[in-house]
Amino acid sequence: MSILTDFRIKIAAIVAVVMMLAGTVVYAQLEGTERGVAPLASSGDFEVMGVKVDVKGDNAFDARKKGWEEAQRKAWKMLYKRTQGSETSGLPDSTLNTIVYAIIVEQEQIGPKRYIATLGVMFDRARTGSILGVGGRRLRSPPLLVLPVMWSGGSPQVFENRTEWQKAWARFRSGESPIDYVRPYGSDSESLVLTAGQANRPSRRWWRNILDQFSAADVIIPMVRLTYAYPGGPVRARFTARYGPDNKYIDSFTLKVARSEDIPKMLDQGITRLDSIYSSALSRGILKTDRSLIIEDPFNMDDLNLEDFDIGADTVTDTGESDATESAAGNGATEAGGETPTAAPAAATSISLQFDTPDVGAVGRGESSVRSISGVTSASTSSLALGGVSVMNVTYRGDIATLAQALRAQGWQVQQGAGALRISRPGQ
Repeated sequence: MSILTDFRIKIAAIVAVVMMLAGTVVYAQLEGTERGVAPLASSGDFEVMGVKVDVKGDNAFDARKKGWEEAQRKAWKMLYKRTQGSETSGLPDSTLNTIVYAIIVEQEQIGPKRYIATLGVMFDRARTGSILGVGGRRLRSPPLLVLPVMWSGGSPQVFENRTEWQKAWARFRSGESPIDYVRPYGSDSESLVLTAGQANRPSRRWWRNILDQFSAADVIIPMVRLTYAYPGGPVRARFTARYGPDNKYIDSFTLKVARSEDIPKMLDQGITRLDSIYSSALSRGILKTDRSLIIEDPFNMDDLNLEDFDIGADTVTDTGESDATESAAGNGATEAGGETPTAAPAAATSISLQFDTPDVGAVGRGESSVRSISGVTSASTSSLALGGVSVMNVTYRGDIATLAQALRAQGWQVQQGAGALRISRPGQ
């Protein structure tokens, strides 16, 4: 009996140790501090990187101050040429100090009286845009989840380890890109959900759960495959731009470096080119949200309950009495021989208009069509969703029913709700 008891005690001890180790393994698998690097904040400000300066001063502090001022002047000229396509004589330092809000140090060497550096300059978009005349609405994609897949040594990785590919995406400054990148970095359970195998799983239900977790509308899959000639030697990288739950191909290219130490620089160049590819695909209507990922509630006029809206009989009676009073007053004035009163202009009404935008061209066509209607004073897209339904803010001198009739006359199919219209072309 004692032997059996000792055996049970040993078994229980072994089970306890195994459970403790299993818990440690699960914790280590979920623990995300070593998975990746948190991305830099993506702002909408103008950035000019790679500004080289070499200045002298009375001391190290004075030389650095003059170097930063010189970087501001050079960066402004570079930004002006990039946005306007021409040279500029520059701006006074007092003005530059008000529109520059950050200096980024890429490399610097500080001597007793000399300062040599490569700097980046960040300009405030609102203030700088007003000077350059480019502060208006920009084409912007819906939020797109980034799944960075890196092939190295014959196996794909995303967040299983802290890879150079994820680091490159983390330090990429996407402020001037039309792509709204959502960049995870493998924290907590992200490393378990976002894997290389997920890129080849077309299940829409699973993808919807993942995208909802990151508040994204769709996914892009930038891939890189590294091939080493020998340790420390030349490295060849094949970059591929893919997107969507079906892992669709857009474009690819190859870059090479002579030394393994230059891999981070090569990856940075690769991301810049991938960003250009995705931006071009967005403008051409290729990079659009998969409709199977969008769960929309059908808009049906039959489901509207008029009791929910304050448009009861009192409103109709008041309107009728007002019209009758105005008519009687007008007739009396005419019979008295006075001048016929001039009708007051209709009040401007703000109306929310939903319309389909399968590509970039649909945005411009929709706005132009609405602006051509008599009485419309402004029409601009406030919420852009390429491949889905965008929202246009319309200011119209008249009521919503009259605008709906005008849209139908242009061939639109119109559904009317409370202060909002839903328009579409036949066949859409």
